[in-house]
Amino acid sequence: MPSRTVSDFLRSDHERLDALLERFANDLSDREAYLEFRGGLLQHIRFEETVLLPAVRQANNGEAIELAAKLRLDHGAIASLLVPTPTARIVLALQTILALHNALEEGPSGAYAKCDELLGETAERVIIEFENMAPVAMAKNTDIPLAMEAAGRALERAGFSRSLIAG
Repeated sequence: MPSRTVSDFLRSDHERLDALLERFANDLSDREAYLEFRGGLLQHIRFEETVLLPAVRQANNGEAIELAAKLRLDHGAIASLLVPTPTARIVLALQTILALHNALEEGPSGAYAKCDELLGETAERVIIEFENMAPVAMAKNTDIPLAMEAAGRALERAGFSRSLIAG
């Protein structure tokens, strides 16, 4: 097994992001925490979508891992919640979805364990790619009705209720 695993790297990032979201949840005026969380979460999704899942697919003879489709749907739902200006309701929806999503990724039978198994020694190369990625460029939040409608549809596609953000 490599000295660093994808599991360890991404689980540590989950902890960092969860702490930032909790900090923002406790003080919705803490824009610094929110912006760091938002950029970090978009970067984390980018790690998985553009580096990890393709690398694992290649290592698995061109086959996606079992959870890949669900993870991608979740990523779409999560990213859609980062478009509108954050409210207490959106923060709660993010916390709810991330808790469920992270549970699919972490642990001995999670997606990350499967990734570690398939990547083996090439995990270090994947982690170095993560570390060398430029930060994600972020647009400003927007509160147009279309943003909330799109978020509702993305939530439903991922198996979540639109009621998470209704109200």
